Amino acid sequence: MPSLFEETHGAVQMLQPGSTIGIIGGGQLGRMMALSARYMGFRIGVLDPTPDCPTAQVADFQIVGEYDDKTAIHDLAEKSDVLTYEFENVDAESIDEVRHLVAAPQGTDLLRVTQDRINEKTFINQHGIETAPWREVNDFDQLESAIDEIHYPCVLKTRSGGYDGHGQRVLKNDADLEKIRARSDRGGGFPPSILEGFVDFAFEASILVSGNGKDYVTFPIVRNDHRNNILHMTIAPAEVSDDVARTAHEMALALAKGFELAGTLAIELFVTKDGRVIVNELAPRPHNSGHYTIEACSIDQFDAHIRGIAGWPLIQPRLLSPAVMVNVLGQHVAPTRALIADHPEWNVHDYGKAQVRHDRKMGHITVLTDDTARTVAELEATGCWDDLKPYARPFVEPTTSATGEGLAGQEA
Repeated sequence: MPSLFEETHGAVQMLQPGSTIGIIGGGQLGRMMALSARYMGFRIGVLDPTPDCPTAQVADFQIVGEYDDKTAIHDLAEKSDVLTYEFENVDAESIDEVRHLVAAPQGTDLLRVTQDRINEKTFINQHGIETAPWREVNDFDQLESAIDEIHYPCVLKTRSGGYDGHGQRVLKNDADLEKIRARSDRGGGFPPSILEGFVDFAFEASILVSGNGKDYVTFPIVRNDHRNNILHMTIAPAEVSDDVARTAHEMALALAKGFELAGTLAIELFVTKDGRVIVNELAPRPHNSGHYTIEACSIDQFDAHIRGIAGWPLIQPRLLSPAVMVNVLGQHVAPTRALIADHPEWNVHDYGKAQVRHDRKMGHITVLTDDTARTVAELEATGCWDDLKPYARPFVEPTTSATGEGLAGQEA
């Protein structure tokens, strides 16, 4: 395939319309990336094991294969000018092996950092940014020592993998610790893990940053509401002080520059009662909590991602209207569809998934508003989300991402 780009250190210098972007992963994030790329004149290929996956429905071609299938990734690379991915559980080595065939503007350093919670926390701390207290733990003795330092309550997470609360266990007392010992004694093993302390935060938030390898722009800080370890609702913008907003934006820019970011990076945050901003997790891709940007911003997170990996210039996004985004899980599909005719203010997004499953993300709804509190109340009053009741706890653990979520993991 003739090269349609100039590449230096992996960064693309102005990919031209008509070029092909290959997306590893065919879910809703890939679908929305592809739709943005279509408007810019790019062709789209996708690698996914499910025929007619959501991204394939709007792509030029699909290669049906597993995400770690090196032959399939090689085939996608041969047919593409640029590779990107919609989730972080991608085999970084497989991407490195095809970089002589295709540009990979995001590189694989970002993948390797965000795939490993120890690497991720270390990278964040090395850039002078606060996280929850943490310790690396690889066996039960190390876990006991880490608890002595961090104290209860705390959360034990596998070092890699897991999303929406999977691969995580809250430890509140010695009885919970003994359950870990018993599981290990029964042959359950002790996978490489990280122990994190709880953060007594006021609320969860996130911020998006996009780059083209040299220039970086940020989106507004938003407030997130999780229910059952899955993002339920995002309110844009978050009502925070100027100092908190400035801190979040400076953190985002520092991390983007540290990665020489090409594309969009999501950063999950805790905002504490005394105004501190603490980073929880990173996602090296567009993110569920950024879906509001499609209607509410001058440039959305998917446009910024495509422009970034294509080496196009970026402009600072502007929030055109406050907005509320709410996820539509499998159990919400029927009740929300029944009400579409009564709610012209709803911007309805359906992901085109063939199988409706409980707690599976099937779409989202965004409402532009001049009163986010009123809009939240109106959405909840429809009864569509009655199965997701807010829950109150004396401590809330930093277990998930606003992520597809823990931030890490595919947005299922």
